[in-house]
Amino acid sequence: MQVALVLGNAISTVKHRSLENVKLLVCQPLASDGKSRDGSPVIAADYMGAGAGEKVILTSDGSAVRELYGLQNSPLRWTVMGLIDDLQTPAIKPPKREGKR
Repeated sequence: MQVALVLGNAISTVKHRSLENVKLLVCQPLASDGKSRDGSPVIAADYMGAGAGEKVILTSDGSAVRELYGLQNSPLRWTVMGLIDDLQTPAIKPPKREGKR
């Protein structure tokens, strides 16, 4: 699973029949701090109703999504699995160094 920021919608007039009437989003994966970019944006199918500016949980487990939504032979790779209300990241402190160098 991957936390991502929804940048906007992707419009596709020609797509696989399993994706007809499915909203497609452009999502920017985020690093563990919940703010920094982690790679290039991806296109994700949205069955949850996410919108631009929201943080979401993405999954790349295509077989689980196909089973969950009853899709056969779908090319789905990324799918929105949840909407994030609040993201709290723990403050990670570097380990203390013992002794002087």
